[in-house]
Amino acid sequence: MVNIEYANAYSEVLEILKYISKEDYSKIPQNKIELFKTNSNKEYKFIYNPEKTLDEQNVSKRAKAIIGLLFRDYWATDVQREKIIIKQKNDRFVLEEQKKSLYDVKNIFRKRNINNETKVKEVTEMIVYKENFIKKCINKIKTFLNLK
Repeated sequence: MVNIEYANAYSEVLEILKYISKEDYSKIPQNKIELFKTNSNKEYKFIYNPEKTLDEQNVSKRAKAIIGLLFRDYWATDVQREKIIIKQKNDRFVLEEQKKSLYDVKNIFRKRNINNETKVKEVTEMIVYKENFIKKCINKIKTFLNLK
């Protein structure tokens, strides 16, 4: 079962593809078109206005991503495709660097070791036992009388 968001995105993509040239439409493999048709939401109605851009209309992010992939894989020139691939690699690299800084393995273990050291210090510290005044006096008397 396909997620409803993807099903709606496939419906949007199919509607948008109705407005492209036959030459561009024929560049898309037929199995992709069939995939979009079989997994689309038949009850979802999307109206596309070719006079407006995708950003000006209520097109989902998933549909925009699918259109972008179709452009990269089937309609872009070699130069455009290379630029897109380089940008995508750069974006992935930046995202990975952000993840590394958030979840730095060295810092995670360092924090864990610091927490363990503080626990060990808490356990190994001596407990100072103080006698109250009355017990001190009684113990002095006992030692004086050799009762201890």
